[in-house]
Amino acid sequence: MRYVVTGAAGFIGSQLAESLVGDGHDVVAVDCFTDYYDPAQKEANARALDVRRLDLAEERLELGGVDGVFHLAGQPGARSFGEAFPLYVRRNVVATQKVFESCAHAGVRVVFASSSSVYGDAESYPTREDAVPRPLNPYGITKLDCEQLAYAYAHAFGLDVATLRYFTVYGPRQRPDMFFRRVCERLLDGGTFQMYGTGEQSRSFTYVGDVVDATRRVMEDAPAGALYNVGGGEEARNLEAIAVLEEVSGRRLEVEYVDAVKGDMQRTNADVSRIREDVGWEPQTSLRDGLAQMWSWAAARVAAE
Repeated sequence: MRYVVTGAAGFIGSQLAESLVGDGHDVVAVDCFTDYYDPAQKEANARALDVRRLDLAEERLELGGVDGVFHLAGQPGARSFGEAFPLYVRRNVVATQKVFESCAHAGVRVVFASSSSVYGDAESYPTREDAVPRPLNPYGITKLDCEQLAYAYAHAFGLDVATLRYFTVYGPRQRPDMFFRRVCERLLDGGTFQMYGTGEQSRSFTYVGDVVDATRRVMEDAPAGALYNVGGGEEARNLEAIAVLEEVSGRRLEVEYVDAVKGDMQRTNADVSRIREDVGWEPQTSLRDGLAQMWSWAAARVAAE
């Protein structure tokens, strides 16, 4: 098969693209290499791929001979209020509209990566896909906007789209602003870790390899219009997760508590019964095993510098 992967130099996108190539598929890798974090890290992620530089908000995807599009590109992060807001609109909503337009025109299936951020502080836990979305920050709002665009293009133009709501993905290549990456770096350099809020926030932490597996299964087997949670099998508080990393690393972390991030969610917990029933996916990686793999990657990365 021939697939397009957008965001192919990113944390998840690079590992999805490599997985597809490893199984003999032809992958057209696309990324904008924005400066949200050091582009050199994205270059390192994508060293095994031939990545085409493309600004999806400006340029149209060429989809001749393509069997499917994995649309993972976007502007991440909860710090999306204020002056940053136009970037989230451009890189999430405008870019995604153009991807959906191209896919609808070409009659190509697209799997769209949304986020658990659309739920905000959810009405119930574990959270099902039919929960009322109440995002708490512009990032979540733009992801929900994209979901509505998917529905509109499916209704008006027959777009074959499946949407995945990823829950707090972690593992090797995680972005430098993300929780576990920052914990690993402070464990390695002996510095003080800044904990936003009390540390009692909890998440459905989901290992990146499981996310790649879910994303591929949905492309192959999900019905058109499907919407799925993709979340880890274990919920853990941030402080509990730190304790696991301390045990894995054999080190202790010095923690400084600072103000919580505006718009951050207090809890996420994914109900994955729908994706299990439809495509047979469920998370396979325990939090301890996933953090052990992430720690090995982080330690090796520092050793190689």
